[in-house]
Amino acid sequence: MSILAQAQLAKEASIKLAVLTTKVKNKALLEIAESIKKNSKAIIDANKKDLQLAERHKLKQVLIDRLRIDNNKLREMVGETKNVAKLEDPVGKTLSQIELDKGLMLYKVTCPIGVIGAIFESRPDAVTQISSLCIKSGNAVILKGGSEALNSNRILVKIISQVAEKNGLPKGAVQIIETRKQVSDLLELHDYIDLIIPRGSNAFVKYVQEHTKIPVLGHSEGICHVYVDKDADIRKAINISFDAKCQYPAVCNAMETLLVHKDIAKKFLPKMIEKFKKANVEMRGDERTRKIVRNIKSATETDWSIEYNDFILSIKIVNDLYESINHINKYSSNHTDAIVTENKKNAEKFMNLVDSSSVIWNASTRFADGFRYGKGAEVGISTAKIHARGPVGLDGLIIYKYKLVGKGHIVRDYVGKNKRKFRHKVIKNLRYRQLH
Repeated sequence: MSILAQAQLAKEASIKLAVLTTKVKNKALLEIAESIKKNSKAIIDANKKDLQLAERHKLKQVLIDRLRIDNNKLREMVGETKNVAKLEDPVGKTLSQIELDKGLMLYKVTCPIGVIGAIFESRPDAVTQISSLCIKSGNAVILKGGSEALNSNRILVKIISQVAEKNGLPKGAVQIIETRKQVSDLLELHDYIDLIIPRGSNAFVKYVQEHTKIPVLGHSEGICHVYVDKDADIRKAINISFDAKCQYPAVCNAMETLLVHKDIAKKFLPKMIEKFKKANVEMRGDERTRKIVRNIKSATETDWSIEYNDFILSIKIVNDLYESINHINKYSSNHTDAIVTENKKNAEKFMNLVDSSSVIWNASTRFADGFRYGKGAEVGISTAKIHARGPVGLDGLIIYKYKLVGKGHIVRDYVGKNKRKFRHKVIKNLRYRQLH
């Protein structure tokens, strides 16, 4: 099937999806979860083929780990799909209600966006996350995963689409494309695709933005920081910093730069760096850091702007809170940044002045995630400032429309010498009901 035919099919499916009941969508999601569980062996076998190719092409170990599907990962995928089914349906909610005049009522009501094009990296669990969120929010989706996860993505989309159709969802609700050429073709189909969500490098997101007329919900690099303030609890700072870097370094919410106040550096850094060394973290420090702790590499200007996605960390000592804020706002990707401090005023200043989609006080940057934020899953983390920001769950996959209900009202009655006056009365007790 051509990409144009796929897009047309998705557009047709999106119209039907938009009016599906919550019951139908939830039943489909629960059946998808069960089918993934039942087909676990086939999924793991397909994933092994991808892993073998990845090892043959000598991918980094952290990327291979990201690609891997084992029984624990499958349980997570099943759990996330079930969690999405439990979430409140975001479609059909009345956001506002205004009585324009007697018998003329204006409702602002949530509705699906339509057709989503989702382009993402090697993690095959993104297939289940994105698909389940799109189904629940009434959107059709065309998925493009990384070529290194091709076999895993194929079997997951096959399972999801077949089960979805058997449970009342239209054909074409969940589809997959596999080549770069298809991506290029997809970006030209602005008559059929309503939103593109790219997950990848900053360069890739920019490429997508520059080669399409379709709105793009940008999810670029995760250059995340942890700032250890002079009033930090050292034990907390060590645990938080270690978790932010080492719990899973190959993801966009892992810490890439550690900033340390000069007044706490001599107490904190030797203990922190010793712990990082035991975890085989390669550290690159500024001149002041290297005077306190020897035998680490020198950080260059370039290091402050790199998303390593690996056991590599840049470290810088700063003079005060404001230098840390300025450094973050200059070099970060506006993704997730954290402060460790017992000083509430400093924490508040940091969280107000750091211009990122998630700002965190005394907790790891790794919490910036759709599942951990209670969104069930996520289609990505947006660093943009329009429509949706931060981990994008169901709330980022809906828009709204205005529904105006009258009783023969015409505009002519509201112009001229004897015109009627508008009431514009805001109704606080929202009560839009379907008209059927």
